[in-house]
Amino acid sequence: MNASLKPVPETSVRDAPAAEAPPPIPNAPAPDPEAARAAKIDLAACHRLAARCGLHEGIDNHMTLLVPGHHDRFYLAPFGLHWSEMRASHFMEVDFTGRLAAGEGPVEDTALFIHLNMHRLAPHARCVLHTHMPYATALGMLENPRLEMAVQSAIGFYDDIAYDTDYHGLVLDGREGERLARALGPKSVLMLGNHGVLVVGSSVAEAFERLYFLERAAQAQVLALSTGRPLRLIPDELVRATVAQFKAGTVVEGRQRTDLHFAALKRLLDRSEPDYAT
Repeated sequence: MNASLKPVPETSVRDAPAAEAPPPIPNAPAPDPEAARAAKIDLAACHRLAARCGLHEGIDNHMTLLVPGHHDRFYLAPFGLHWSEMRASHFMEVDFTGRLAAGEGPVEDTALFIHLNMHRLAPHARCVLHTHMPYATALGMLENPRLEMAVQSAIGFYDDIAYDTDYHGLVLDGREGERLARALGPKSVLMLGNHGVLVVGSSVAEAFERLYFLERAAQAQVLALSTGRPLRLIPDELVRATVAQFKAGTVVEGRQRTDLHFAALKRLLDRSEPDYAT
């Protein structure tokens, strides 16, 4: 999202009231430099791939990841960089008070209030991707924004999408960020009415997989609706059976399907724009 920039304060996060942070993790492991580097490479790849797939909107929107070994700080790109130029070395670390813990660059307000609260209040949100990608955003503009069970790719999101139809403008305070985190609940997708989408995952690979296929499913639905003809919905019994098939097929010969997909996409970047990993 686009909003005026303000310097990161020396005090707490924009001095806005917020819910309590999670308690410290007992005996938390020391940060692993190799794990940190791998995480930043994955997050840089995520930015590049989203730009390549047309899921970006200028220099706006944000993608973040908890720093390995920490439960209270996350990687964030300096505001002003286009996703197509992101490198692993660009990422800042922002803690849950809104202070820069490492790196340098401007911290955009909506990135702080959306992503900090998602990471802080949603335990399953290690990676948080917020975009205004065109087809999923178009669904959120409709009176009925539901992703319908009318195509196989949509079935992968069965009972895993939350809908927030109460658009409140730009997310410029902690209360609104907290409201969105509560609206997400335990699901991996939050459709933001008149706004965009939030997708979360336990890893960059998992979150990008959800983001990519959400946009593909939304694209198919928007194109089908553009014919002016009614959707042919898949019967609920068959939807549930297909969901079970999806769940049974998440691992292929010992490897997560999401990891295989993301590794293949990173190989595309390795051939054409390897500087993402620097």
